[in-house]
Amino acid sequence: MKYALVIFETDESRRRIQDDRAAYRKEYEGWIGNLAAAGKLVGGEALETEHATPATIRRTVEGTSAVTDGPAQTGEETLGGWFIVEVADRAEAVELAKSLPTQETIEIRPILESA
Repeated sequence: MKYALVIFETDESRRRIQDDRAAYRKEYEGWIGNLAAAGKLVGGEALETEHATPATIRRTVEGTSAVTDGPAQTGEETLGGWFIVEVADRAEAVELAKSLPTQETIEIRPILESA
């Protein structure tokens, strides 16, 4: 099964990135390398979270669109990116997510397989 490991940056993880980007990147690259070596990594992308403000579009039932600057959900956590992994089951996806060595929040979602 494929799962998305959706990464949310926190205030603490952003502080660590700003304090020592090289060390932070090294932790991530080691984790990603282990996933790839185990044949579990399908792909992933990081989002630009420091220099660009996201735009949010909400479509109403009347057919109009409202555009606002900023994330769809406000709060301490910011969507930072995602990884797609191929694993046996949800339990394995949870274990992979728990092994991430940095202080982000990870939401695990199954990928919808088309018929």
